[in-house]
Parts: sequence; structure tokens; C-alpha cells
Amino acid sequence: MSELSEFQSLIDHCLTDAAFDELPKFERGKVRDSYDLPDGRRVLIATDRQSAFDQVLAAVPYKGQVLNQTAQFWFEETSDICANHVISYPDPNIAIVKRLDMLPIEMVVRDYLTGSTDTSIWPMYERGERMLYGHQFPDGLRKSEKLPGTILTPTTKAEAGGHDAPITQPEIIEQGLLSQEQWDELAETSLAVFARGREIAAANGLILVDTKYEFGTDENGQIRLADEIHTPDSSRYWINESYPARFAAGENPESLDKEFLRLWIAGRCDPYKDPIPKIPAETLMEFSAKYVSLFETVTGRAFDHADAEAPLRDRIRASLARELPDYF
Repeated sequence: MSELSEFQSLIDHCLTDAAFDELPKFERGKVRDSYDLPDGRRVLIATDRQSAFDQVLAAVPYKGQVLNQTAQFWFEETSDICANHVISYPDPNIAIVKRLDMLPIEMVVRDYLTGSTDTSIWPMYERGERMLYGHQFPDGLRKSEKLPGTILTPTTKAEAGGHDAPITQPEIIEQGLLSQEQWDELAETSLAVFARGREIAAANGLILVDTKYEFGTDENGQIRLADEIHTPDSSRYWINESYPARFAAGENPESLDKEFLRLWIAGRCDPYKDPIPKIPAETLMEFSAKYVSLFETVTGRAFDHADAEAPLRDRIRASLARELPDYF
């Protein structure tokens, strides 16, 4: 069997549905399926569904496991900076977390002028805009150029089916989305967590280009870091060794993140107006390899390729039954 045929078999065994009738209050996100338990815990199951440009487009082998285990690594590495929502990880694809009252702002942190989505600073800059998220940008900057300093570019959090929108710090306060005290804490925490991520990524030959954080408050009003952190879905990573030469040549940096797929799509259509073409297995195979490589590079750990021929749903159901026996 060829490598591509083997990969197609992996695609056929991807986890795309993690709905289990035994658990209460099911909710489906673009990538994660979740449950709210009455004791204040949430069950987050990272599937292999792949989203881009606010659409679910395909299934990518091992993607859910990479996201869950990469987030686990980073939550552990930053727990001294900020409390988080994690309780336990009973399975490579499952996180049990505290239920939080989520704050309505995504904190996006950037070190480079790049991006391909509507809320990214490069498309705005390329259109001629120079005041971006309250930051004044000079003329003459190039795509993928390092910014003079790390900046915050927050966005609103859209409802299902909607789009996140740029917003500035004064607007956040004026609209009552956050108090000044909350903004100050989120800004300070976001910059500190990003600095830790940048340091660890650099030690492993990577550039942490940008990322987004989500926060919520627990039953005591404490702000906790939630959702995912420094995963290849929520962050951009470039390979440091090749960045200078590729930037000098005007080429896109080598990436180990979702931007690879975004650029593939954007090169073939306007993803906000046109139907997105079917992504071929060869492209998904390369994409899957990038995600696994990112996990191994940033964590220094070997990725455990679980038996892909065994139904993932069965393994996950068994893990849930062990962790939550009252429901199964």
C-alpha cells in the first residue's frame, strides 16, 4: 500500500463526531465537542475536524490529539504565570476543565506583520490602513516583518456562524465588555504568557509569531486562562533557521501551523466569497505532518501515534467511562 493510500485510510478513521448520549448539555464547536456537567466541570473533546475561514472543511489525522496535548504542555509551562481551567487529561483527545464565565474578548498578541484572515494586520496594512487596533503603523513595512515591539490586537468573540471583529482597548471599556481592571490583568497576563511561549519556542528553533488567548472567571471571580494555548490552530509558528533568507527573498516563512492551509485555500479562491475547493489528500497529509512536527519540536517529546485503525470513538468512550463512571 502506498503512503498516500495509507494516509487515506487514516482520514477514513478520523474523529469527526464526539457526541455521546450519556453525557449532558452537548455543544458542538468548529473543532471541539463539549459537555457541561452539573458539578461545574466541562468535558472538551478535540476532534480531527479542520476549520479555516470560519468553516469546517475536512478531517486531518491526529489533529485533535496534537491540539489537546500541545495545549496540555503549554498550560503546564505557564501555570506559574496564570491560573488556567485544566483539571485533568484522561485521554489524548480529552480535557476535563473548570466551567468558567467566559470573557467576551479574544486577546491576540503579535510580534510580526503577517496573516491572511480579515482580522489579521497584514491584509489591513496591505489595503493601506495604518491605524490598526489603536496602533499607528509606518509606511514601508513588508509582509512577515518583525514589529518594533509586541502588540495586542484584541477581537470580539463572535456567536456561532459569525465573524470575530477588531476592537480597541478604549472601545472595550466604553462598551462595557471588560472593566479597566480586567483589561489591565488580561493585557499583562497575555504579554507574559506570550513571552514565555516565545522563549520556549526559540529554544527549540521556532518563532512564535502570534497567538490568541481566551479567559474566563471562576466561581470566585478569579480570571483563568481557558480554551487552548499556543496550539497550531490558535498560533502561528515559523521555522527560525530559514526565516531570514525567506524574508529577504520575499517568500512566505516555513510554517508549522494552520496558516499553511489558509494560504493553500486563499491561493485558489476568495474564501469569504467563493466556494472553497475540496482539499486533496496529499495536502492534508502534509498538513497532518506539520502538526505532528510542531508538537514534537516545541515539546521535545515523541508523538504517540495511537492505533489509527482502532475506532477513535470507542477509545474515547472507554476513557470517558473510566473518568466519569456515573454516566456510563
